[in-house]
Amino acid sequence: MIEIRHLRKVFDDDTIPLKDIDITINDGDVISIIGPSGTGKSTLLRCINMLCEPTSGSIIVDGQDITQKGCNLNEIRKKMGMVFQSFNLFGHLTIIENIMNPQITLLGRSRQEAYDKAMYLLQQVGLASKVFNYPDELSGGQQQRVAIARTLAMDPDIILFDEPTSALDPSMIGEVQSVIKMLAKSGRTMMIVTHEMDFARKISNRILFMYDGYIYEEGTPRQIFEHPQKEMTKRFIQRLSSLTYRISSSDFDIEAMNEELTAYGEKLLIEAERLSKLTLAFEEICMNNIVNDSENPDVLVKVEYSEKLDILTMLVCYKGEKFDVYSSASKLFLDLLAEPTTEVRQDDIKDDPLGYEHMISMRFRWVEE
Repeated sequence: MIEIRHLRKVFDDDTIPLKDIDITINDGDVISIIGPSGTGKSTLLRCINMLCEPTSGSIIVDGQDITQKGCNLNEIRKKMGMVFQSFNLFGHLTIIENIMNPQITLLGRSRQEAYDKAMYLLQQVGLASKVFNYPDELSGGQQQRVAIARTLAMDPDIILFDEPTSALDPSMIGEVQSVIKMLAKSGRTMMIVTHEMDFARKISNRILFMYDGYIYEEGTPRQIFEHPQKEMTKRFIQRLSSLTYRISSSDFDIEAMNEELTAYGEKLLIEAERLSKLTLAFEEICMNNIVNDSENPDVLVKVEYSEKLDILTMLVCYKGEKFDVYSSASKLFLDLLAEPTTEVRQDDIKDDPLGYEHMISMRFRWVEE
C-alpha cells in the first residue's frame, strides 16, 4: 500500500505542478490518472519513485516514508517499475541483453536465470522472435513492449506507466494497450498516466482526475466518465468548450457574436452549416421573440460543443413570458425544428439562483450526406 500525504512539488522556476496531493493506493489497484496537460500527472509518478524529489509531504510505501533521509531508495525502487513514454532502451544492446542486464546487475541473478526470465517475458509480450534484434530494428510499439518486459523482469509490486502510448503511431497503440490489459488482470498494483479515455475506462478500477496541482475528483470509471460531479471534470470528460452571452436589450451586437461563433467553429472544426443553423435559432428565439416581446429582457445564452459526442448545443435561459418555439412565424425556423438532427427541449426552471424562469435547449447533430 502507498499513502501519499500533503505532497507538494515546487520547481526552481517557481512552477508548482503538485500543490497538495492526498491519496491512498491499495494493493491491486489499477489507477488511471487523467487530466489536462500540465496538471502534475507525470510529476506525481516521478515523485512516487523519487525520480523527482518532493518539496514537502510524505510518501509511505509499505509503512516506510521514502521521503525521509536514511531511506534505502534502491530497495524501495526494486518494488517499483516505471515505463516511460520514451522507451529508454540501450541502443548498443540486443533486446535480450536489455532485459537481462538489469536483472544481473541489480538483482544478482545468474545469466541463465536472467535469460530464462527474459525469454519467458518476451513470449508473454509477443516478441520472442526479436531477442537478438537491436532496438532500432523494432517498431515503436515493439520497443515499448520490450520496455514493459524489462520492467516486469525486475518483479515489481507496483508498476508506474507514464503515458506509455503517447510516443506511438496510432496503429501501434493497441498492441501496447493489450499488454497492459494483460498485466491489469495479474493483480499487480498499477498507476497509469494516459490521455486514452476509453483505455482508462476499460482497464482501471479507480480514476484520478488531476487539475491545477490537485486530485480534483476521483471515483470508479463509471462515476467519473458517466456521472462526474465537478465542473472541470465534466468539461474534460466531454471535451466541452463554451461561449456565454448575457442579453439585456435589443441593442445586443449580433454581428460580433456571429464573428466569435465563426472563430469558435473554425477552432473546433465545427461545420459552417451547423453553426448557421444555431445562428438562425438564436435570432428567431432570442431576438425576434424573447427580447422583442420584453421591455426589460434578461436572457442568458450558452453555446457549447462536445467534441466527444460531436453535438453543438445552445441553451437559452430567460425571464418573463414563456415562448413556445413551435409557435414561431418563421418557416425557415420551423423547417429547422423538423430536421431529425435537431433536438429541442422546453422547460420551466424552479429555484434558479439567477431568477431565470424558462429554458430552451437545442442540440444540433451532424450527419454526413
